[in-house]
Amino acid sequence: MILAGDIGGTKVNLATFEVRDGKLTQTAFEKFASKEFSDLETIIRKFLAGKNIKPKAAAFGVAGAIKHGAANLTNLKWIIDSKNVARELGLSQVGLLNDLEVNAYGISALDEKDFVSLNPSGKETAGNRAVIAAGTGLGEAGILWDGKRHYPFACEGGHSDFAPRTDLDIALLQYMRAKVGRVSWERVLSGMGSLNIYEFLRDTKRFEEPAWLAEELRKTDNRAAVITNAGLEKKSDLCVETMNLFVTYYGTEAANLALKLMSLGGVYLGGGIAPKIISKLTDGQFMKAFLDVGRMKWLVEAMPVKVILNDKTALLGAAEFARLQLD
Repeated sequence: MILAGDIGGTKVNLATFEVRDGKLTQTAFEKFASKEFSDLETIIRKFLAGKNIKPKAAAFGVAGAIKHGAANLTNLKWIIDSKNVARELGLSQVGLLNDLEVNAYGISALDEKDFVSLNPSGKETAGNRAVIAAGTGLGEAGILWDGKRHYPFACEGGHSDFAPRTDLDIALLQYMRAKVGRVSWERVLSGMGSLNIYEFLRDTKRFEEPAWLAEELRKTDNRAAVITNAGLEKKSDLCVETMNLFVTYYGTEAANLALKLMSLGGVYLGGGIAPKIISKLTDGQFMKAFLDVGRMKWLVEAMPVKVILNDKTALLGAAEFARLQLD
């Protein structure tokens, strides 16, 4: 039995898997609200309570950087130490991986129906892959191809500097610098990113905020969702332009990552936001930005670009990593 976890700033998904006929089969699943708990061990105890389960291996993807077997979560006030989690489970060790790294492991367990292709010119070929995922934060990872198999690895590229291209981008950078100082890609390409773009367009008087929208935003804890939905449904010009910029920045940073990793094997969009805005990602705005790389257009236009639809990819990836430790 394998225990796998996907630990994010908003939710924690835990599941158990068995290996049947060489494939991972989920046997139990439960979702928890991250901020209702003080640590991962408490959630594990609650998940396993009443279940006759003794995991032989375990692995967890976490939304944060990992150093010496411990993770300080970027958008959640937790510190996860793999030694403490192993002790809780009675195991000699557990896998603790960056959340995008486990997504990278999970890609190989998916079927074609789990993807939507964004690049009609993309050609399937062997090579490195890139994974970028906007959600509560912005995660990035690479998958090295050594000529025989893929090896996922983590990075913290979402925290690299936001790179403006246009006069409007420069104005956004100046606006954000006044608010937070250094501006990373995560500040404009994540749940909080869409809110930051919205507030920039509103506060600089580029678009007017309707009274009904201001009232909806005042009453909710999930303002990013309200803005996204209003943009997708074209209820507000302010929200429409927010989504235009958000998707443009998604394409721009995806191309940046693709170039840095030489990801001829494909670029994959993970995270919780992409599947929810698939109609916007497929309207041409994303690919226009992705291909806007000057002299390197010939290189990126041949790369497959796909949205991951399966929301269990991270869990599957954590389980796959744990399974490999049993082999």
